[in-house]
Amino acid sequence: MMKLLLPVLLTLIGVGGGVGAGLFLKPAHEEDPLAAGHPCGDPADAAEDHSPTPVSVIPEEREYAKLNNQFIIPIVEDGAVAALVVMSLNLEVVPGSRAAVFAMEPKLRDGFLQVMFDHANIGGFSGNFTSGTNMRALRNELLRYAQEIAGDTITDVLIIDIIRQDS
Repeated sequence: MMKLLLPVLLTLIGVGGGVGAGLFLKPAHEEDPLAAGHPCGDPADAAEDHSPTPVSVIPEEREYAKLNNQFIIPIVEDGAVAALVVMSLNLEVVPGSRAAVFAMEPKLRDGFLQVMFDHANIGGFSGNFTSGTNMRALRNELLRYAQEIAGDTITDVLIIDIIRQDS
């Protein structure tokens, strides 16, 4: 009988403590706006509020063309490959032009690789290569080349992934 009394007593104390904590931590009573019949509040309050409603600016629609393969850029120091940088890019394009961009992908990839090699040769992937200044310079140069090839069809170049692996 004593073996059964302790588990039952502990269960009752646990349940009682849980109920007490629930009642103590219960949020304060709030009036239900639907109970008064006006789901948006009192119509008299709305008539008095003459403040202008903010207008949200809807950005132009864009589409994104994901370049399927990653870019692999070797970092050469003292005549040997010291590291590899792997990057993935997406292109922001005007709606309806993804097919045209994919048709130009080989030419774009060739130019992007040249831009990335030039960036690596001037030390752009050394040290803190993900700093805002370095990344902005690389993005701007990639965008400049993309617009040179595709015109205003490409509106931005997005660097999705960037990884540096030292050897």
